[in-house]
Amino acid sequence: MVEIVTAGHVNWDVTLRVDALPMPDGEARIDSQCRSGGGSAANVAVALAGMEFDAGLVGSVGTDETGEFVRRELRAAGVDCSHLLGVEDRETTTKYLIVDDDGEVMVLGNEGANEAVGPDDVDLQFVAGADHLHLTSQRPDTAATLARTATDAGVSVSFDPGRRLAERDFGEALAYSDVVFLNDREARALLDSDLEHPSSELHGRVVVIKHGEDGAQVDTPSASFDHPGFDAEVVDTTGAGDAFAAGFLAVLLRDGGVLASDADYERALEFANACGALAAMEEGARTAPSFEAVEAFLDGQF
Repeated sequence: MVEIVTAGHVNWDVTLRVDALPMPDGEARIDSQCRSGGGSAANVAVALAGMEFDAGLVGSVGTDETGEFVRRELRAAGVDCSHLLGVEDRETTTKYLIVDDDGEVMVLGNEGANEAVGPDDVDLQFVAGADHLHLTSQRPDTAATLARTATDAGVSVSFDPGRRLAERDFGEALAYSDVVFLNDREARALLDSDLEHPSSELHGRVVVIKHGEDGAQVDTPSASFDHPGFDAEVVDTTGAGDAFAAGFLAVLLRDGGVLASDADYERALEFANACGALAAMEEGARTAPSFEAVEAFLDGQF
């Protein structure tokens, strides 16, 4: 059994670096391009494996050549792919990431195979045997089944629902989650405009709100902490939020679990911001740093 199961999107990324994001009817010059694995669930699994956790992945890819590329890359990173579903009648989901000189990203993508996993496809024992389940964007019914299975087995749950949050009913999965990750826009879909008053779906949960270059905050049932983030020479923000989530979870899980003290959450927030900053300083979605790299970065800040 693995220590951490991540579940959700598994993609193939085509990253195009341009001189500027084009306006409607405009044109941009492509300076470089690269291809590699992506998708939030896969990115977090790779990041945690790089931090020496046994990570397994629940998701889906096509049985095409691109899907095989994805599997090889994940296995090479040390991720358990035994529950990565291969779908014969769909192509592997491909995302086209257009990145400008400031590291800002525009995303284009096809639906592909990345939401082919339904509730009946989930191996409940694989989830129940882990120490932690991390959910990312996926079918709401599948997310609910995974979260309920984990909770019933005493496995802690975190959820980073992603940019489609406002379009989907993740209420049940959120109700089972111990830690919820949101960015400012996603937070406004669930919280009052001042980002302080939780909806009923988030009541009593640890809520981590990512502010991009302005850092992040964590709100627990008893306290709230802010961290301003770190100055970074941004190259590409793709995957920085996934690196942040992986770093936050890694600190807590290394110290015994996500149900932690407020001091542990505050320390995890600082570490996560460092992970996000270091990831944004490199090109691509799979740039989460090792524990040693983050600790060296933090030592250099103080």
